[in-house]
Amino acid sequence: MTLRALRRAVALAFALAVCMADYWLTRIRIGLSGRGFGLTDRAQWLHRACRRVLRAFGIRLTVCGPAPLHGLVVSNHLSHLDIMIMGSAMTCFFVAKTEIAGWPYFGRAARSGGTVFIDRKSRASVADASHHIAERLDLPVPVLLFPEGTSTDGSSVLRFHSSLFEPAVATSAPVTAAAIRYVVHDGFLESDLCWFDDASFLPHIWRTLRTRGFSAEITFSEPRTYPDRRTAAAATHDEVASMRANESKLLAVSS
Repeated sequence: MTLRALRRAVALAFALAVCMADYWLTRIRIGLSGRGFGLTDRAQWLHRACRRVLRAFGIRLTVCGPAPLHGLVVSNHLSHLDIMIMGSAMTCFFVAKTEIAGWPYFGRAARSGGTVFIDRKSRASVADASHHIAERLDLPVPVLLFPEGTSTDGSSVLRFHSSLFEPAVATSAPVTAAAIRYVVHDGFLESDLCWFDDASFLPHIWRTLRTRGFSAEITFSEPRTYPDRRTAAAATHDEVASMRANESKLLAVSS
């Protein structure tokens, strides 16, 4: 296990270096073409980066249903791994808590990828984030939101906060519910690889690197429009909870 983790740690360090090199080379190439490095370019770079990092972790990804190409996507949230998992499945902009902006490397990568940061305790921050989400909804790249507002152990789907649904409702943009699940072997449970409460960041990464069999599964529902944000939050919450429950039943049958 330790040897496996060390190999993956080296692969991860190399992948992170390649991601940053790709960022600057892409900026230079686009700059030489005579146009600016726009939000869509940032999202496409982040998509490539997420795929590289996911491979370094040794995480296999299965996607059920077509990934949306625009609008708002809302998902349950299990850990920081969800960023690279969802980012590998589709090109998108993320909405993340402001604390992430200050993380070493990953904060810079999030900013470089066009992430919208939010402090949910600040009304001004929520309003500013809503403005940036509305700006991105005009682009051919979806916005990915974790409306639970925190990551969980996966035992249930927390209530979805409705405030950031407003830009999609106001513009009649489609909203797509997505459910993410971890399938772990070696006697691990899904909750063993979730990152919640006061769990430390580095020990969680090390535990992930040590895991022999780790698959991520994403299920996308059909995109829908909603008359108001509270209806959107309640309906998509129920969709995600239902998809998670159905996946649990399928796993129980297959095992």
